[in-house]
Amino acid sequence: MRTLAAVPPQKQKRIALETDDIYAPLAYRLGMHHLAGELHDLSFPYLHPKESEWLKKSATEHYERRHTYLEKLKPMGEEKLKEHNLKPIKIDFRAKRISSLYEKLLRHDMDIEQIYDLVAVRLIFETSAECYAALGIIHKYWPPLPGRIKDYVAMPKPNNYRSLHTTIIGPDERLVEIQIRTQEMHDENEY
Repeated sequence: MRTLAAVPPQKQKRIALETDDIYAPLAYRLGMHHLAGELHDLSFPYLHPKESEWLKKSATEHYERRHTYLEKLKPMGEEKLKEHNLKPIKIDFRAKRISSLYEKLLRHDMDIEQIYDLVAVRLIFETSAECYAALGIIHKYWPPLPGRIKDYVAMPKPNNYRSLHTTIIGPDERLVEIQIRTQEMHDENEY
């Protein structure tokens, strides 16, 4: 798939369709989520060329703007957690995959402003107790968006994905998705 551009055009779409319909779902089913996402993303420009070009242009600006905002929010969050004796192992940002973004945009009338997890903050702690404590602290300083708190730790997804998700109303009234999990959950979710 990474070298599909070198294949004759008449074969590109067939191979991309086969990969998107068979191999990516199979990888996902086997728990190889990173590989499944990469296969979907590699197939996407061949299956949806116009949409792919549009997303590259419009999403890039939104990604950059949200990433810059989250970089400013990160030290505030670290300070609030530190005040309560919580120190995450790691804080990073996760950008939504292009194919996944497109599927979500279809459900939201192609309005990219309605996609709160375009770039999400990911907090990784040692224990589940720290994860729940961090969720409470975050909500103490930034209110959650009603209906946007999801506890996949107590009730994992069918594929055993575990994480706490919340969408908060951050500084400047901007919405931010935060994912909170342990290192063990993160490794299992990703790999």
